[in-house]
Amino acid sequence: MKKIFFAILFALLSNVSFSQSEQSLIESCIQNYIEGTSYNRPDSISKAFYSEANLFLSHKEKPLWVVPISEYVSWFQKGNKGEFNGRLGKIISIASYNDIAIAKAEILIPEKKQEFMDMFLLKKIQGEWKIISKSASSKASNKSGKKILFIVSNAHYYGTSTISTGNSFAEIVNAYDTFVNSGYTVDFVSPKGGDIPLAYINTSDSLQKQYLYNQDFMYAIEHTLSPKEIDYKIYKAVHYIGGGSAMYEVPENSDIQRIAMQVYEDNNGIISSVCHGTAGIVNLKTKNGKFLIEGKKVSGYPDSFEKQDDEYFKHFPFLIQKTIEERGGTFNFSKRNVSYVEQDGRIVTGQNFQSSNGVALKIIELIEKNN
Repeated sequence: MKKIFFAILFALLSNVSFSQSEQSLIESCIQNYIEGTSYNRPDSISKAFYSEANLFLSHKEKPLWVVPISEYVSWFQKGNKGEFNGRLGKIISIASYNDIAIAKAEILIPEKKQEFMDMFLLKKIQGEWKIISKSASSKASNKSGKKILFIVSNAHYYGTSTISTGNSFAEIVNAYDTFVNSGYTVDFVSPKGGDIPLAYINTSDSLQKQYLYNQDFMYAIEHTLSPKEIDYKIYKAVHYIGGGSAMYEVPENSDIQRIAMQVYEDNNGIISSVCHGTAGIVNLKTKNGKFLIEGKKVSGYPDSFEKQDDEYFKHFPFLIQKTIEERGGTFNFSKRNVSYVEQDGRIVTGQNFQSSNGVALKIIELIEKNN
């Protein structure tokens, strides 16, 4: 019954919009909890909770373990204040209605191969959001805490036209599923942050259907991060998603370019793309001022595969293959609708959505090899 109640409550609240400022305030409240419990900061934990809040936890000797917030805070007074204790936290979803909200956060402890899911009930009290109740459960997990950053676009149309486009849903889920099943965490960033348009959704495809109705996954798609929210140091790879949207806003965005090259050069990480997502890497330059693709073998959606007589094609700002070749890269591809993956050092690219799984597997192989 509890599961049904929370499912209904989430569904109802998810359909209610609320201002971005309120969203940010709720996020800040939960981040106080996450940072406080990850870095032994009792004051941050206390700031997140209402003073009379209770936590409803599991205990092997009790059907329900009710822990007052004062007792819970005391658990984090034993460690060295400000020292990371191995807990990795991430907000999974938030839903709000007027002055109440519910939220979920994932807490990973990779060393113990353990994953917690925290569920919060929050209320705005005297102008401040506070957690008034928390419940949690845990299970064994292969999640390592290693992170991949998916780069997506906010562009809804082909250039200045009224022709709709979007990010390829198939490319997103095929790569995403491969990464998460291998223990990786995936974040999304877009030039503007927030929601993104989706295209090429096939509800007859079981994997796409699974994720289309996954509330936590779709929340992440609706609330992509903005570049200013990204700490490049925590990512092992960036992955550019394709679809027509990929041709716009992303390739010319200097903040995303900076993040990608910091992951590549400073983190010794990987730059990857699939299909039209390869448009995102054509402008990337190394610290010595050269184009990243110069002298590199790259794949993506070939210019010859485009429907060059169609109206959408007239709005392309550039051609992917032509630009790569003009900038000293070698563009390779195979026949249509066949997976094709090209790897050149720490650059991994794929021709089409059928290549998404192969590109993700190659990225994982390179990360694990370097570790």
